[in-house]
Amino acid sequence: MAGSRLPRRLFLQGVAAVFMFAFASLYTQIPGLYGPEGILPARKTLRPQGKGRWQQLWETPTLLWEAPRLGLDTAQGLELLSLLGALLALGALLLSSLRHPVVYLLLWAAYLSACQVGQVFLYFQWDSLLLETGFLAVLVAPLRPASHRKQAPQGGRAGALPHEDLPFWLVRWLLFRLMFASGVVKLTSRCPAWWGLTALTYHYETQCLPTPAAWFAHHLPVWLHKLSVVATFLIEIAVPPLFFAPIRRLRLAAFYSQVLLQVLIIITGNYNFFNLMTLVLTTALLDDQHLAAEPGHGSRKKTTTSWPKALLATLSLLLELAVYGLLAYGTVHYFGLEVDWQQRTIHSRTTFTFHQFSQWLKTLTLPTVWLGVASLAWELLSALWRWTQVRGWLRKFSAAVKLSLVSTATVALFLISLVPYSYVEPGTHGRLWTGAHRLFGAVEHLQLANSYGLFRRMTGLGGRPEVVLEGSYDGHHWTEIEFMYKPGNLSRPPPVVVPHQPRLDWQMWFAALGPHTHSPWFTSLVLRLLQGKEPVIRLIQSQVARYPFHKQPPTYVRAQRYKYWFSQPGEQGQWWRRQWVEEFFPPVSLGDPTLETLLRQFGLQDKSPPRARSANSTLAQALHWTRTQLSPLEAPALLWGLLVTIGAVRVVQALLAPWSLRSSPLAPASGEKRRPAPHKDSGAASEQATPAPNPCTSSSRTARRKK
Repeated sequence: MAGSRLPRRLFLQGVAAVFMFAFASLYTQIPGLYGPEGILPARKTLRPQGKGRWQQLWETPTLLWEAPRLGLDTAQGLELLSLLGALLALGALLLSSLRHPVVYLLLWAAYLSACQVGQVFLYFQWDSLLLETGFLAVLVAPLRPASHRKQAPQGGRAGALPHEDLPFWLVRWLLFRLMFASGVVKLTSRCPAWWGLTALTYHYETQCLPTPAAWFAHHLPVWLHKLSVVATFLIEIAVPPLFFAPIRRLRLAAFYSQVLLQVLIIITGNYNFFNLMTLVLTTALLDDQHLAAEPGHGSRKKTTTSWPKALLATLSLLLELAVYGLLAYGTVHYFGLEVDWQQRTIHSRTTFTFHQFSQWLKTLTLPTVWLGVASLAWELLSALWRWTQVRGWLRKFSAAVKLSLVSTATVALFLISLVPYSYVEPGTHGRLWTGAHRLFGAVEHLQLANSYGLFRRMTGLGGRPEVVLEGSYDGHHWTEIEFMYKPGNLSRPPPVVVPHQPRLDWQMWFAALGPHTHSPWFTSLVLRLLQGKEPVIRLIQSQVARYPFHKQPPTYVRAQRYKYWFSQPGEQGQWWRRQWVEEFFPPVSLGDPTLETLLRQFGLQDKSPPRARSANSTLAQALHWTRTQLSPLEAPALLWGLLVTIGAVRVVQALLAPWSLRSSPLAPASGEKRRPAPHKDSGAASEQATPAPNPCTSSSRTARRKK
């Protein structure tokens, strides 16, 4: 069995990168979202209830309880956490010594702390996904870098410990839950667009923040859109069980299919760090052999293999071909694929009913749980086998303790995850072991496991709903307030902002789907615009001079609902066309009875003044200075700047690596050959274990010890 050292390293680097983007993106928006003059001030969410310090921390797990001890209010504490989180994640991305469980625990705790006060602006599925993945990184990260360990015996995996692969299996299980549930909910929602295979004829136009490429994708032929929906169902529902296939080529095929889907989504939509996070999860499908981590593997001479191995390889190949054939047949049969050679198109349609799919799901969901149990059992047995290869009673005892702790944590997290996973099928949810429900209920507020299901229903089938804010000084002449990222100006091209998430723009998209009373925060946004609060204005336009009411706040503010469509090819200078639908929010001014009633109804009236804090606090002054220096930068530019900086540092590290090796006192002199290390007795042998043989894999080899 090929090792997972390099995939684990890629996973830890990827998690650090996503944390860095998430913290940096959030930092740029804190004053306008959560500051004292923001839309939803964070200080309102943390009210001491007279409980003990530790009970309060357990019930509302956030480090921001300690902000007053530092002379900071809640929003400033959130700024400090975001800055420290971004810097710590950057360090973990660049320095292997910082990829330590404690570092990832701090990153997870900091983001969980932010989510506790983030309210509706931090209630997205990818925020929960980042928390769950970040906690898994705590278990995957090694206590000691591999370079500090002794070499494994010949034929073993250098630096491998018996327990190392167990937490990494949970990453694969998380990827399975994410993709399988995302595919299933599209059909269980009974959305006519998904069932009619026409979802993508609307998706590119109606998604929250499309990219310029979405305009071109939208105008592709309808038959290609429908075929793309079929491919989406194939990748999200049929392929995920292959994540646990015993044949590595099937796992690699599953890996590339997932990568293809995520890359296409990145090209056509601004989904912040979500797709990057999903790509990070796919590293669990890789191994060292595929990533060329085993030097000389591809240049080994072919040797004569025994007939049992040749038979096993042949059977594996036949099984692999049978799986591909089954997937192809199922796709053609259940989606009625027919080739029209005259029109040069492929026709597709759904040939099964909702009742049939529900029965299939009821039959299959519990077996997928048992598939996870079987795969985890194999990983546990493999780890136990590797433990038996550890030599030296002291090292064997140490490895047994580590293996016991990690195995217990892995099994516990697996049991916890079964509860949210079973939400896709209520019958399976009710048949789960009651102990799993109790365990999940005890830690649910920590978001160690979550339910997923993206793009459940396709919105905007009759046109993309969009809310347009307007301001006026006299109540007769109105000026539109244009946002930086969401559609507004018909001639402005869609932006590219990934990996940044403009959270106000995202919530404006959700607000347009219903009445304004379903989005109470919108009333607070109107109030802040009437008050002319600069932090909120910067969420709309980072360059305040571009805001139409930057000199004087508007006397009146209202909102209109429009329907937007992509322009047709040939319409020069136009990316969008629109049609007025209705008034979304009535014209109001400061002191207006309608506004006051809404503020009182939603509990948005700020009756209590901000808590007093030391304005001369050194930490507060440092945070203010940092904000002043970074505020001229737009958030996407800041994140892209971080990306360029990382690339430059990587290049420098690559250039300096040969020089550091030459200057190392352990490096052999020129022309001198490195002598092999003398053989040590079993008492001083390394604790690294040889890999367990995989009888189901054609590329598996029996490990050999030194004689």
